[in-house]
Amino acid sequence: MRVLVTGGHGFVGAWILKILHSRGDEAIVFDLHDNARRLEVLYPTGNTPQFAFHGGDVTKLDNILGAIDAHKIDHVIHLAGLQVPTCRQNPLLGSQVNVGGTLNVLEAVRLRRDSVKRVVYASSAAVFSPPDAYPKGSLPDNVPLNPGTHYGWFKICNEGNALVYQREHGIETVGLRPWTVYGVGRDVGMTSEPTRALKCLALGRPHQINYGGWQDMQFVEDVAAAFVACLGGVYKGPKSYNLRGAVVDMQQFLDAVAEVEPASRKLLSFQGGQLPIAWDLSDKGIQDDYGPIPVTPLVDGIRNTLESFRRLEGEGRLDKNDLG
Repeated sequence: MRVLVTGGHGFVGAWILKILHSRGDEAIVFDLHDNARRLEVLYPTGNTPQFAFHGGDVTKLDNILGAIDAHKIDHVIHLAGLQVPTCRQNPLLGSQVNVGGTLNVLEAVRLRRDSVKRVVYASSAAVFSPPDAYPKGSLPDNVPLNPGTHYGWFKICNEGNALVYQREHGIETVGLRPWTVYGVGRDVGMTSEPTRALKCLALGRPHQINYGGWQDMQFVEDVAAAFVACLGGVYKGPKSYNLRGAVVDMQQFLDAVAEVEPASRKLLSFQGGQLPIAWDLSDKGIQDDYGPIPVTPLVDGIRNTLESFRRLEGEGRLDKNDLG
């Protein structure tokens, strides 16, 4: 495969690049800036593979078409977008990037549908209503959606537009809805706090997570593997799929951290309530259609992340800019 990864220098993008490289696929990074810092920390010093970089802006259709043509792209993973805080502060910009940018990707693929086979794009669990809007039990992919953020509505719009492009133009689209994705490289976004806490723990610093309640903790390597898995296999239609990792409340997360590093009980805490997003989501749909999708146990993912942060700090390569 020759895969264009928009937002490829972001957090999940870096892990996707690593998986694609390990499989022998050719991945091309499409991003605003050629800053591979999140990718470089996934490899020993000096051993980061060289990926082709195509500078561009998803709000400009000709930029995307230029990348598809220049690199003979046959698959697209679309990750480029702005996170919840930015969309809240500047909803006009958020819509231009998250909705307009996704429409540009879909339109570019429509114009090159003879060569591009499938688009796998990032939606979000933020499309869901607050948890009290649903009955108890794990929710399937197709429950009613009524989010409380611009970001969530932008993602719903993207899911609808992808559905229309498939129905009207035959483009194969697959949407994925991550919840709290954690691991090395996560440094922005509303649910980046658990990863930030682990980074502080690696440095021996105290940290208070600014929300509580239940969440679905998903190890980034599993999420990246889900995106890559959906590039292939028999196409099952223009669906949007829930992902699922370890469903825990914040105290259970901190207890799992303490199982790996007991000193965390004196350093890490949380304050605040439930994020207004349903947290008990079934991943049966994606497991049935494109699985098996890996699910790393929470303690193992925490241990991997903490050890990686400590190794990077020992090598002088740990980015602390997100710690304030």
